[in-house]
Amino acid sequence: MKYRMATAVLSLIGFFVSLYLWLWKLGLMGPMVCVSGGCETVQLSQYAVLLGVPVAFYGVLGFAALFLVSIAGLQDRWVERKEPTVLLFLLSSGGVAFAGYLTYLEAFKIHAWCQWCVTCAVLIALVFLVSVLAWRSSRRA
Repeated sequence: MKYRMATAVLSLIGFFVSLYLWLWKLGLMGPMVCVSGGCETVQLSQYAVLLGVPVAFYGVLGFAALFLVSIAGLQDRWVERKEPTVLLFLLSSGGVAFAGYLTYLEAFKIHAWCQWCVTCAVLIALVFLVSVLAWRSSRRA
């Protein structure tokens, strides 16, 4: 249960960071708040849109899905079941792969770093790590 609570908190933080980036991309926020100055470079690059959709929106959807699965897994009828743990592992695996690709783009194609994007990458990596720990723990039980 502690693992699902941890993934819920991390996912909620990731959701709000991704939401901020998505709303900025839509022009619904003021100036980008960024310490490094690379955020706008990344957000305005050709790689900031995938299949006609801002990349940040994929983060919103992904972190929302992780949050919902985590919360559902905390409900009495699911707390002892392994399905939420497996689903969290699968979702976060895809998230880590996608974040890895985006980090590669920042480093080798865009040549700029967005602190918010790096934050999302770290958050999804932590969700993945927690889901691995939960999966290992459930296998022992």
